[in-house]
Amino acid sequence: QVQLVESGGGLVQAGGSLRLSCAASGRTLSSYALGWFRQAPGKERDFVAAIRWNGGTTYYADSVKGRFTISRDNAKNTVYLQMNSLKPEDTAVYYCGADIGDYVDFAYEYISWGQGTQVTVSS
Repeated sequence: QVQLVESGGGLVQAGGSLRLSCAASGRTLSSYALGWFRQAPGKERDFVAAIRWNGGTTYYADSVKGRFTISRDNAKNTVYLQMNSLKPEDTAVYYCGADIGDYVDFAYEYISWGQGTQVTVSS
């Protein structure tokens, strides 16, 4: 099982930037994709971005393309989500997850989740 710990959330004004980190431990990550999802109060957990550990292929939700960048540091077993040009509608709890399947934008495929980190964007 992969253990995941997120960090880097906070309060930022619209147009600002934040970088989230997700540190992974417990298993070799070569078979996994690591992804970010977000969940606003009263809403479902939505896909944001993902990266395949082996090869580095990246995936993004349309709502964040051009603003968010996902990357990984192999040596640190850490995935990052750089969020620029933040909007109030980006406000949510952001979760990092580990996916062993083919469809990285489906939350049901994820077998491990972190505890989440709050991102709040003020207008």
